[in-house]
Amino acid sequence: MNSYFSVSDANKILPLVIKKFDHAKKMKIEVMKMEKQLSSGITPITSLEEYSMIKRKFNSLVTEFYKSIEDLENTGVVLKGLDEGLLDFPAKRFNEEIWLCWKEGETEIKFWHEKDSGFMGRKPISVSNESLV
Repeated sequence: MNSYFSVSDANKILPLVIKKFDHAKKMKIEVMKMEKQLSSGITPITSLEEYSMIKRKFNSLVTEFYKSIEDLENTGVVLKGLDEGLLDFPAKRFNEEIWLCWKEGETEIKFWHEKDSGFMGRKPISVSNESLV
């Protein structure tokens, strides 16, 4: 894991990051499906054993979901919003820490923002006049 990404390094790892992001998103959908199944609860025809089995499966699925997020973030990126499709790559601009910003659907890193501004503060990367590590 890099402590800071250059634009080039971020773009090189982006296909792997996207794959891991997509996996985490799919895992969340599975967790939500299983949660819905659990919330329908025990019916007169559901045994406690069946319910307990579903609950254990749910617990395992939640664990797998969180592991998928951990696996994603072990690449060095920071998940900012799974539903919004937002990831940030730590970087430096001159001597200032910034985020290189990726939004689901983008095929390369083209934007950055200050640490405290978030997605609404995104600015295009202009390699010719920006000094990004």
